[in-house]
Amino acid sequence: MVDLNPVEQLVISAMKELGATKDTNIKTADAIAAKCSRPKGMVNNTLISLLNKGVIKRVAREKASGYYITSTEV
Repeated sequence: MVDLNPVEQLVISAMKELGATKDTNIKTADAIAAKCSRPKGMVNNTLISLLNKGVIKRVAREKASGYYITSTEV
């Protein structure tokens, strides 16, 4: 099990509620920030932390990058 701090848990929960659980349904940092009612900067830092832990993946796109959960341990 991956150790997540409270903000990381909040972001993961918001991503699950948005349905960002596979590469066909990715969500932007803006959408995730809006869902968990946190500043976008905080959410971006948390997404980077989750990327480094291997819990989520980032998909680069033309306009905005998207994210989805890859780990089944969260």
